Amino acid sequence: MDQQLIALASGLGASLGLIIAIGAQNVHVLRQGMRREHVGLVIAICAVSDALLETAGVAGLGAVISGIPWLEAVARWGGALFLLVYAALAARRAWRGDDRLELTPEPVGEGRAAPGAPAGTAVARRSASALSVAGTTLAITWLNPHVYLDTVVLLGSVSTGFADDRWWFLAGSIAGSVVWFTALGLGARLLAPVLRTRRAWRILDAGIAAVMLAIAIALVAG
Repeated sequence: MDQQLIALASGLGASLGLIIAIGAQNVHVLRQGMRREHVGLVIAICAVSDALLETAGVAGLGAVISGIPWLEAVARWGGALFLLVYAALAARRAWRGDDRLELTPEPVGEGRAAPGAPAGTAVARRSASALSVAGTTLAITWLNPHVYLDTVVLLGSVSTGFADDRWWFLAGSIAGSVVWFTALGLGARLLAPVLRTRRAWRILDAGIAAVMLAIAIALVAG
């Protein structure tokens, strides 16, 4: 049971470490959360997409490696090396403090007044349709090459180090995606001002570096 909990926690940590970064998908979720437009739909698409990709990585690479025993050691050490590189990059970002989030959503309930309207005239902002929001979310998620590297390749490779417990790793990684996108979408109004600061991202990157280093050590030691 201890190994299963380690695998579960490792999947959760690895997933969060990869997701928490400045990128188009996170900015999109934040914007929709601040606009309060189809937030549940956006969260569901992002979380389900991640779950499908993570499952493909864990199941696919696991099946390949199970048929070629020596690949297990290669995947274990390769995954650990990948995590160490990622930890080093996160530590570098934390040290330099270059990251910050640029987010300029259109205010909720406001829009442009018609030409010739008196100054101060407020008009209702036209809401985007659910279909339009869904299409944008799917495009941002599935047309991003980086998402395949993170979910299918990296998480799939790391999961092989947990052998039969890799399904617990998968459960943890899916939980990480669900938790992050839910918090980002529903807590957008609270998180956006914080995530605009370099200090917040330095703290997040330092935490990511520590988590990735710990998982790499556990992967090799296991």
